[in-house]
Order: sequence, then C-alpha cells, then structure tokens
Amino acid sequence: MNYVITIARGFGSGGKEIAARLADKLGIPCYERQILTFASEKSGISEEEFVKVDEKKRKHILSTFMKTQSLNVEAEPVEKDFKGDDKLFHFQAEVIQHLADTESCIIVGKCADYILKNRKNVVSIYVEAPRAVCVKSIVEKLHVSEKRAHELIAKTDQFRANYYEYYTQGNYWTNPVNYDMTLNSDRVGRDQCVDIIYQYLRIKFGEESVR
Repeated sequence: MNYVITIARGFGSGGKEIAARLADKLGIPCYERQILTFASEKSGISEEEFVKVDEKKRKHILSTFMKTQSLNVEAEPVEKDFKGDDKLFHFQAEVIQHLADTESCIIVGKCADYILKNRKNVVSIYVEAPRAVCVKSIVEKLHVSEKRAHELIAKTDQFRANYYEYYTQGNYWTNPVNYDMTLNSDRVGRDQCVDIIYQYLRIKFGEESVR
C-alpha cells in the first residue's frame, strides 16, 4: 500500500525542513515546487503562470470570493468554464491526486490535505511555531532584518490562508480538525517532529508498511 503525508506549515516554522528530513527517513520523495513543474508539463501552460499563483490568490479573485460557486477538485480541468487561477489550481489538484494514487510521497502545501481528504492512505500534518521563533529562522535563512522577516511572515501566511479559504469554500488553514496532527516545532524540536510523525505513520499504517 502506498501512503501520502501532506504538510501544511506556517512560514518560518520549519515545516518544509521537517518534510525533507521525514522523506529521507522514509526513503520517499518530497514534493513542493515540483508540483508546479508537473502541472505545467501536464497542462502545457508555462510554469511561470503556476509560480505566480503558488499558494496565493490574486486580488481580483479574492474580491469575488463570496460570490463564487463551490469548486469541485475532482472536476476535469479541461472544462470550458474553468478560467485563469482556478484552472491552474485544478491542474495542480489532478497532479496531487495522481501522486496519491500511484506512490508513497510527502506533499508540502498546495491545499493537499483538502484535495486528498477522506482518503485512507493519507496523513495530514500542520506545523507551526511562535512568531519570534519563525522570525529568527527567516532572519538566519534569508539574511534579512527582523522587521523584514515579520513582514514576510505576515504576508506569506495571509496569502496561504486566503488561498486555502478560497479553495476549501470557507474553511480556514489553521483549523486543527483538518489535520491528523498539529505540531509546535519549537516546543517539540524539528528532529523530534520527524520522529513523532514517523511513529504515527507506523501506528496508522502498520510497521510492515512503514519501514
């Protein structure tokens, strides 16, 4: 049986790093930016277009959020009524669904927990940390000032929240009910987060399935 781990993360919380370490421990691929590449190859649309809307919605789309009809992520993205950003999302959703059908992997962001909801072979994790810890992480990683780190965190997390709300028809990104587990990477430690998720996988899927 193949299994999939989705990881949503606050900016600076170390979620991407945890995902990469877990992938190494499990010996399976970890996908984030590659999802955009696969969607571009599948659709024939420039990868640059996917990058522009990566986990964010453009303002003209958000302004009409309350007027939109529910979006069905199972729908075919080639339907004529799919336009612009929504069409790009559906190509990404199709890639994510295909990965969940065919291989064990980790998928970071991209509303993957929602796209793959109710699948028995999926575990969804949310990783967060206190703002001060996230700021320190961003300062060290991107070599920016603390002020700029605060700005980047606020902006990126708001983009992700808006994106998630739009494509889940009003759900909110940090809702713990969306996930199997929510981890504070500061209190637990990033290496320990990897170990906790690993042990949970073995409990959920069995020791024979998760080596």
